[in-house]
Amino acid sequence: MDGHLLTQGIILLILVALSGYFSASETAFSSASKTKLKALAEEGRSGASLAFALSNRYDQLISTILIGNNIVNIAAATIATTMFVQKFGEELGATLSTVFMTVIILIFGEISPKSIAKDCAETFSIISAPFLQFLIWVLAPFNFIFSSWKKFLSKFLRLHVDTKMSQTELLMFVDEVQQGGSINKNEGELLRNAIEFSELEAKDILTPRVKLDALPVTATKEEFAQLFYETKYSRLLVYEENIDHIVGVIHQKNFYNKTGITEKSIKEIITPVLFVLAGEKISALMRKLQQKQVQVAVVLDEFGGTYGIVTMEDVLEELVGDIWDEHDDVEQMFEKIREKVYKVDASVHLSEFCEFFDIKVQSEMVLLNGWVQEIFNKIPEKGESFEYENLSLKVLATSKRKVLSLEVTVNEKEEK
Repeated sequence: MDGHLLTQGIILLILVALSGYFSASETAFSSASKTKLKALAEEGRSGASLAFALSNRYDQLISTILIGNNIVNIAAATIATTMFVQKFGEELGATLSTVFMTVIILIFGEISPKSIAKDCAETFSIISAPFLQFLIWVLAPFNFIFSSWKKFLSKFLRLHVDTKMSQTELLMFVDEVQQGGSINKNEGELLRNAIEFSELEAKDILTPRVKLDALPVTATKEEFAQLFYETKYSRLLVYEENIDHIVGVIHQKNFYNKTGITEKSIKEIITPVLFVLAGEKISALMRKLQQKQVQVAVVLDEFGGTYGIVTMEDVLEELVGDIWDEHDDVEQMFEKIREKVYKVDASVHLSEFCEFFDIKVQSEMVLLNGWVQEIFNKIPEKGESFEYENLSLKVLATSKRKVLSLEVTVNEKEEK
């Protein structure tokens, strides 16, 4: 009798070990990165190719694992019940067997192996792959039956699973990979820019109308030379009558020659621009700029007037970040004057202003200047001020058309 119990005990240990193996394999393959497995396979790691191939047949794999796990768990429970009944009788033995196997399966068949496998998912997937491939062959008839049953249920219940990742999911994935150390901060930022690139529109990156430097086609060459000198731009916009009728741009290299200013007329050296709507996707805009071989796109509003401009440099900056050259001036939008007091350029985007001072503003205005004018319902005079949330804002400078700068004092927030 003792020898028989010993044999049953050994079989029970093997079954519990197999239960742990199946549970660990399930967690390993569900947690493993296909990218890492493919990379290991390309590096020649033994077993990685098989593990990668199995991960691509996940439905068949998981079916095999679940069949195997259920078989060994049922077998283990049956043997344990037989052993305990023989030892303690039918009533007490069945109860003790249930309690014993529940604890054993939870600890050694589920929790422990799954915890270990999650921490070394790719390694365990590679180790377990050969035996799982063997079981897939052995259990092929059962897999076929369950696969057919799954297809029937999906068709009967009209289940349509969308396997595409949303933009939000992709961005979260990049954050996770960066936190895991697989990519650095700069690489992560580049990937995020690329993901968000397709969703941006021309209106999101344009230089607004109020910040454009342009001259009429009737302007003198001296005026163009002066504006080239003042702005340090390589291109200047040219319009007829007003800024709503832009006819093209003049490039500095066409305006100047070896001996000085060109002798050609302004109209002869104007190069064309591209006209697009504010809702144009910047991915499509970039292709149009490349096809037309132009560097500047004029963004039109709903009335056909000039809303702003987008350059090829603006588009590329959305992918790779700010591009600076030796002629760029670093704009200091927020200058700290003293403790909790800032001088703010009113041409800053309202969203940047809100982010800097941690406030929320409900307004359709794009720039801080527009919001301030909206508050006063006019162009305010120098020295005029108002309060908003925990900020005190005072107008420092204005022109005939807009607010130029503000003094912003940060007060203590009131406790709610």
